[in-house]
Amino acid sequence: MSLQFIRNIGISAHIDSGKTTLSERILFYSGRIHRMNEVKGDGDGATMDFMDLERERGITITSAATQVRWTEREGRGDFTINLIDTPGHVDFTVEVERSLRVLDGAILVLCAVGGVQSQSLTVDRQMKRYGVPRIAFINKMDRTGADSAKVIRQVKDKLGVTPLPIQLPMGSGAQFEGIIDLITMQALYFEGKQGEDVRREPIPADYQDAAQAARNEMLETLSMFDDNLMTLLLEEADIPVDEIHRLIRETTLARELTPVMLGTAFKNKGVQELIDAVCRYLPSPLDRTVRATDVVATRKAKEAGETGDDAVKKVTLTTNGSDPLVAMAFKTVVEPFGQLTYTRIYQGKIKKGESYINSRTDKKVRFGRLLRMHADDREDIDEAGPGDIVAVVGVDCASGDTFCGGDVTYALESIFVPEPVIRLSIAPLARDGGDKLGKALERFRREDPTFRVMSDPETNETIIAGMGQLHLEIYIERIKREYKCDTIVGEPKVAYRETPTKQVEFNFKHKKQTGGSGQYAHIVGVLLPLGEDATEQFLFENEISQGRIPKEYIPGVEYGMGRALEKGPLCECEVTGVNVKLQDGSYHDVDSSLMAFEVAGFNCMRESLQKSNMALLEPIMKLEVETPDEYTGSLTGHLSSKRGVITGTDTRQNVTVINAEVPLASMFDYANELRSLTQGKASFSMEFSRYKQVPRSIQEEVIERRMREKKERQAS
Repeated sequence: MSLQFIRNIGISAHIDSGKTTLSERILFYSGRIHRMNEVKGDGDGATMDFMDLERERGITITSAATQVRWTEREGRGDFTINLIDTPGHVDFTVEVERSLRVLDGAILVLCAVGGVQSQSLTVDRQMKRYGVPRIAFINKMDRTGADSAKVIRQVKDKLGVTPLPIQLPMGSGAQFEGIIDLITMQALYFEGKQGEDVRREPIPADYQDAAQAARNEMLETLSMFDDNLMTLLLEEADIPVDEIHRLIRETTLARELTPVMLGTAFKNKGVQELIDAVCRYLPSPLDRTVRATDVVATRKAKEAGETGDDAVKKVTLTTNGSDPLVAMAFKTVVEPFGQLTYTRIYQGKIKKGESYINSRTDKKVRFGRLLRMHADDREDIDEAGPGDIVAVVGVDCASGDTFCGGDVTYALESIFVPEPVIRLSIAPLARDGGDKLGKALERFRREDPTFRVMSDPETNETIIAGMGQLHLEIYIERIKREYKCDTIVGEPKVAYRETPTKQVEFNFKHKKQTGGSGQYAHIVGVLLPLGEDATEQFLFENEISQGRIPKEYIPGVEYGMGRALEKGPLCECEVTGVNVKLQDGSYHDVDSSLMAFEVAGFNCMRESLQKSNMALLEPIMKLEVETPDEYTGSLTGHLSSKRGVITGTDTRQNVTVINAEVPLASMFDYANELRSLTQGKASFSMEFSRYKQVPRSIQEEVIERRMREKKERQAS
């Protein structure tokens, strides 16, 4: 298949915006399935939500991939669309992150009533991070209170992108009857039992003026990016439809404009036009420039003394099937018969039975079986080429690994992984459940980079950490169902951090004399706080000159200091935001060693942190509550009592949206509290925002509580 007819797209949105329903309609209209199921229905559940938990809860937990064929309406060709449906909950944000990392384009689904919501902003940031062009689809136009004009304004104001509405609704809510295509100036009606028949008619007289005004606005927006169109508009000449399509495609690929379309997936209106737009405006693999790091050339450059960006040698990948393979493993799923690795091919071909190099481990791996995925159904294939997304069975690797063929060793930029913010202890209920729990935790740790498993050395408790309560709840439920292992779960704990707030100068000497050669290390420098907004945990700067300490001992100091940051002096939380400048020191010809400088670094850091007026940092969550107007006052007061700061409110048709920033520590039972305060009429979504210093009075309480818990554990 020609690469120009391949589209790799993802569907992303806020919770309950209709992503999975839209995916179901795309599968139906393209002929991939022959019966539409609903996300929350009495049937089998949506095709792409194939896990039992997803169907029971009516939410998407894992991203699912499939491939469909689509013949574009105007006969431009038969397209192959690799489609990934992603979760909306922020707890599963890594599923969206790793999908967008390997996709060429995306559909951003927005609710016609809710508009741009908190998770819409997160998804938008992820799309911008990986430079993914998108089409915005305003869904749920059949709902009471639907307002596409308001959503378009929010796209401009909140997302900071230039929207290009290319459709106009005919009615809204219960009166939504179809859409007007502003490019061809036709009215579109979706008829038949399941909206499969698209009828094109002249625009009704009631909508003529509004349609003409909207078309003029669309053309004016486009003319800002094309002088020829500007001239045609000034001359009031006819503008060819093909020319409009070409300009929309160019500006979309350049991420200068975002085409905005609308419809209702649930009522089967507007979906076929959206699939046509995916084929017309979103990029093929040929339209994307992908650069990789040449691992060997970079290593040689660093050995030759090059530093910084100059030392990283980049190469531009081709989309040629005959070139050496370069492919990225972007998602792993551990199954009974071996690991399933979802892979995006950028260059070259993957062939069944061939061996390829993992550029991270530098090991050769044989690809024994290749699969084409359709949710959880699979089809064996013998090979796959550039632009394709396939799954490989039985390969041991991690998310973000790059596989190479021939004699090249390239590494693609890995996936951004946010830090977990919540943790709890877990243990098997039955004595013989330890093995089952261990297998389950190891599997989920390998599959999900945001799910962390660690052991508390003092209590020997197993600790799991994740992105939120729902994230950990789902894994605990999966351990029970898939591994038949009941567990005892501890109280959720906030992942506090500690940070210095005062500059400390150090002059530390480690001197130990035993039989034979002793230990000697002397380091002098300064510890500086990076501040609570710092992204670095530990910044180490070597300012020693004239060989006061031999070069080979410096890494020992850095390693020892870094090791001391695992537990801070306040309540044994991880220390962050530390900058150390090593300025002087001395060594002994016989007694100094790398080990001596490691010990010196470790003890010096612990001593310096004690003097640096440490502060506790806590995770602050960005909260969005949607509530009927009558509860607004009581909810804002309730949030204030939780140390929350209201950042804004927005009222729309008897519904108020409250935006706030609240410490995670006060939000553990918020779902139940909100239900009781509003008789179950309000909903909320929450995502991690940043770390912020805890007020001193609260800090003392936290430290006291943590120390008390530690004593209780030691006593038991």
